[in-house]
Amino acid sequence: MDEKKKKTAEFKVLKNGPLQVNGEFVIKSMGGKVIESRNPAFLCRCGGSKNKPFCDGSHRKVGLRD
Repeated sequence: MDEKKKKTAEFKVLKNGPLQVNGEFVIKSMGGKVIESRNPAFLCRCGGSKNKPFCDGSHRKVGLRD
């Protein structure tokens, strides 16, 4: 068994909220620059975040519903 094997990233859609990402992952900008992120990361699904790609809670204001 390879000890250097990375854990896969897990994605979870939170009801009426963001996409939660856990595990080992890298988020890059369109230009390929690595964006700092925390584990877990919460990514915007509603399109209203002023801190894209991360969630800033805007889904509550825009009324995102699953």
